[in-house]
Amino acid sequence: MMATPARKASALLAGTISCFRGLSIGSHGATRTVVATANTNYFKTLPSAASFHTSARRLGLMDFFDDKKNWGEQEVKAGRAWKLDELRIKSNEDLHKLWFVLLKEKNMLLTMEHACKEEFKLFPNPERIDKVEESMKNLEEVVRERNKAYWLLETGETGERPGAKVRDEVGRLVYKRFTEHAIPIWLHKQSKESIHRGAAVRRFQRYMREKRAIENRRSRRRIRNHVCGLLRRFPNTNLEAIQEHFPEVDVGRQRFASRSRGNHSNIA
Repeated sequence: MMATPARKASALLAGTISCFRGLSIGSHGATRTVVATANTNYFKTLPSAASFHTSARRLGLMDFFDDKKNWGEQEVKAGRAWKLDELRIKSNEDLHKLWFVLLKEKNMLLTMEHACKEEFKLFPNPERIDKVEESMKNLEEVVRERNKAYWLLETGETGERPGAKVRDEVGRLVYKRFTEHAIPIWLHKQSKESIHRGAAVRRFQRYMREKRAIENRRSRRRIRNHVCGLLRRFPNTNLEAIQEHFPEVDVGRQRFASRSRGNHSNIA
């Protein structure tokens, strides 16, 4: 039996009413519940149920500033950052609340830092910003671990966007996540001609290789000098243990170097 237009309209109205049943609408920080009944076909608004804001409305913009008793202080006591092990034992709801607490604290610290710079004053304990950022980073890592575990259990995949190491515009090898494009990069004429081309790009790559080689040479030299200092201060030390700890240095060869001989070797 085919449905008549009146019956279709009635079904559509019933579906619309069921969609709006229990909908919460925030207005000036208050939450009101919209309820629809199929008999009367009208919407009724109930009184305010709860406040949507997480902080008191009476504070206003003062939430962006530190407590007044800390204004002008040279030092403000602060705890350490949240560790991964501490965050892993918390529930998802607690992590969700903690994220907004940390975000609110970060906004406050950045506001106070800017205010101190405007007044040419010292911002006390600037490492508090680093602690909050470290906590937020660890929290994101825990949430990412849980998302991976969930997707691996449900679908057998991590659920994250795949990526790979690719060459950027100046030829550096960087890790990028795959994104969707209207035109593939190998079909884009302008990008294909501009990437890894030009005298400026080749000069930058040459300077980059030279800088990397200098840094590697300095790093090897620091490790070698450290090994020579150990051999000079402790001539009877275990060479095998040093070689195992510093595999990039030939300890047997550096043992006879001039910088490895101390004053005890010059005594007649």
